[in-house]
Amino acid sequence: MSTENKTVAELAAEIKTTFDKKHDEVRAIATDLQGRVAKGEDLTKAAKELADEALTGMNEAKARLDEMEQKMVRATNEDKPQIKSLGQFVTDQASVKNWLANPRGRTSVETKAIISSLTTDADGSAGDLIVPDRIPGIVQPALRKMTVRDLLAPGRTNSSAIQYVKESGYTNSAATVTETAGTAKPQSEVKFEVVNGAVTTIAHWVLATRQILDDVPMLQSYINGRLIYGLKYVEDNQLLNGGGTGTDLNGIYTQATASTANLAVVASPTKIDVLRAAMLQAALALIPPSGIVLHPTDWFGIETTKDTAGAYIIGNPQDVAQPRMWGLPVVETPAMTVDKFLVGAFKDGAQIFDRWDARVEISTEDSDNFRKNLVTILAEERLALAVYNTLAFVKGDFSDQITDLTS
Repeated sequence: MSTENKTVAELAAEIKTTFDKKHDEVRAIATDLQGRVAKGEDLTKAAKELADEALTGMNEAKARLDEMEQKMVRATNEDKPQIKSLGQFVTDQASVKNWLANPRGRTSVETKAIISSLTTDADGSAGDLIVPDRIPGIVQPALRKMTVRDLLAPGRTNSSAIQYVKESGYTNSAATVTETAGTAKPQSEVKFEVVNGAVTTIAHWVLATRQILDDVPMLQSYINGRLIYGLKYVEDNQLLNGGGTGTDLNGIYTQATASTANLAVVASPTKIDVLRAAMLQAALALIPPSGIVLHPTDWFGIETTKDTAGAYIIGNPQDVAQPRMWGLPVVETPAMTVDKFLVGAFKDGAQIFDRWDARVEISTEDSDNFRKNLVTILAEERLALAVYNTLAFVKGDFSDQITDLTS
């Protein structure tokens, strides 16, 4: 093969071989000369000339090798698309070239055109420079804080239903009696009923591609988290407002006792007075309340109530302590309807029983998932609610209790 038909890489390989050979010759001559000097021999003129000739040949081969390497680098760079500056893109526009040929008036280049050129121009690699900045994570919508479950006593079950016996009626006829023999003692009555609380299932699912879950583990965790949130969102409403029909739980607010407070004796009654009256009603039923549930809007109205001097009645705006009313913790949740309230002994009056903790399952064995590279992600939980004493909870509407709301 002639030199003209060889590529730069092939020529460089040949020169590299020549250089290695010359290098070996120089090393052999140098080793021989060192041996002679060590023996005390005088180096002849011919030996010195031979060493100089070998060293010169090696240096020439090295120079040729360096030259070929530089040519290879230049050839590689020439194959790459050239990056154009912003100024070059502007001057390359037809409108600018026409104006330069006859510079009268003015011309302009739209920013959109420049960006389009930077990102799509086939003659340059500037498009690789326009890379979107990916912000880590996923922007998540605001989530509602779950609170109702935290108020209740926890429990577990391995059955499909919870059954318990509760007192449904009591007539107390106890009285003092004579010590005379044969005198009948008064009879009291206690009635009981068996209550069944069915375990209900809360569930939902989504479809996702197998590739996404394999390639983006963070996305899988996000989907799992959103599915669990969906369960808790429904659970929160069911524990509080479940209607008790069909598959719904029989919620606490649904079973709570209606407020019978008479605020006629209170001058200019407010929402604060309504809640205090509900606490009194529960206390008279011998079940002291342990908490209050309100919608955030109603709690806002109470917290911003001021006295005649303009000072806040409830709390301090700089206070970060848990909201409290008459010594009881206040739980504000959108699960409660605006204008309604619930006061109760949550730990003593009701209990939640978990049959299955919230779980997430992923499967390709659903419909035509296998053929479409899809997976079904299912989240579900099973639970039951037992409300032992409806008198432990007092509910009502603020607007029904008072006619002149001042808070």
